[in-house]
Amino acid sequence: MQNFDLWSLSLVVFLPTVFAILIAVTPKAQEGAVRFLALIGSGAAMVISLIVLARFQFDHSRSMQFIVDKTWIKTIGARFHMSLDGISLPLLVMTTVIVFLCVVYSQRIIPPPGKPKGFFALILLLSTGMSGTFVALDLVLFFIFWELVLVPMYFLIAIWGSERKEYSAIKFFLYTLTGSVFMLLGFLALYFRSVDPVTGGHTFDMARLAGQHFGGLPFQNLVFLGLFLGFAIKVPMWPFHTWLPDAHGNAPTVGSVLLASIMLKMGTYAFIRIALPILPQAAKIWAPYIGGLATIAILWGALCSLAQKDIKRLIAFSSVGHMGFVMLGISTLTATGINAAVFGMVAHGVITGMLFFLAGSIYDRYHTRQIDEIGPGMMQALPYMGGILAFSAIASLGLPGLAGFWGEVLALLSAFKPAAGLSTSLFRTYMVLGAVGTILTAGYFLWLLQRLNLGRVPERWEGKNFADVRPVEYLAWAPLMISIVALGVYPGAVTNLTDGAVSALTKLFT
Repeated sequence: MQNFDLWSLSLVVFLPTVFAILIAVTPKAQEGAVRFLALIGSGAAMVISLIVLARFQFDHSRSMQFIVDKTWIKTIGARFHMSLDGISLPLLVMTTVIVFLCVVYSQRIIPPPGKPKGFFALILLLSTGMSGTFVALDLVLFFIFWELVLVPMYFLIAIWGSERKEYSAIKFFLYTLTGSVFMLLGFLALYFRSVDPVTGGHTFDMARLAGQHFGGLPFQNLVFLGLFLGFAIKVPMWPFHTWLPDAHGNAPTVGSVLLASIMLKMGTYAFIRIALPILPQAAKIWAPYIGGLATIAILWGALCSLAQKDIKRLIAFSSVGHMGFVMLGISTLTATGINAAVFGMVAHGVITGMLFFLAGSIYDRYHTRQIDEIGPGMMQALPYMGGILAFSAIASLGLPGLAGFWGEVLALLSAFKPAAGLSTSLFRTYMVLGAVGTILTAGYFLWLLQRLNLGRVPERWEGKNFADVRPVEYLAWAPLMISIVALGVYPGAVTNLTDGAVSALTKLFT
């Protein structure tokens, strides 16, 4: 199996692209073959990622494993360097699983104008970009994967979206591309100030960049600002979040699922993988400001969710708040906080992905996303779907025993005692305000359930024979619902995996 270890990450990352090419050369009339190829391509990547999980040495979770490190662009010192540790592994597995579930869901439902060839090919290209981001250990390689996701998501929104799809696609593209410019400038600055301990030249390798001083703190602060802008827009952190509700509101269902479940995590992961270990001194200076913006995001996302009339926009604003908890955990620079952040990424991925799946299926029945037009009485019209919506909503509001609880409570606990050198009183204020955010979160989800599920079916829907949850929807949703319960009952499935790598990282801040 040694050869498998050498090739496994490359297969997980690039196999979907191979199948995207096969789909592109398949005749348009052979839609069945197109759907089958998409299933095989996404399913194969998922199976290989699960084998990687099974072969991962959990006792050495802080160490990089399944290493691929080859000379790539010799003239600039860029390397084809991919690997993973306990932080990146759960995100990689989540990516491949959710991409596969999106392909399963889309076997029956592809929004107008149809065109399954382009639709499935773009999803598989997205898989390559997202998976590659979580395993790349060279800044050039990381940047290529980071940028790769922009084009497929742009076309998914612009072609298969709804209402203001062109506006939303362009807004998404411009926001994230602008952030990428600042991020690239930061990468170049690190490169030109670096000294490769092996060759003596400059390097883009993340492992070789860690521990270097880069000429002093002012330079590090300036570079951290550039990285912050690039990563924060992708998260998105307040006040850079305004592209998200439009993108979610007008994206097709699986586009919203992939955007919420995986793409937002690319920004938070980049803080942990790049900004903190390479620029630890600057990270400590920036931490209180990041924590403050995260706290605003928690409250702002909850208050905006309370004001929404569109179910997808409500879920989108809830993502702003939930990612605020992730960033609050990161800003504490503690093992508890960063473990909470990674767990929060996974929990948000499965819960919010489930919510967007539901929003898409509800729209498929009612042909509207307006909450007051859909409800009340959905529990009478669609009892199984209403029940699954209630389950997913209470998971998202943080009910103990379900996945949403642990990421939030651990992030708040970490703010009680941040890393040495950070203001304890300031972070405890963040903790209290964040706790208020959890109450508001419960408020808007319970109000959503009241408006949608409870009460009698309105006259306009009486006599409509809505189809309840279909078999293909059960197939796509069951793994997510099982994960929500499993992670809620046993959070150690993620935290035991991440703790070794996180502890090694937080030693930089003690």
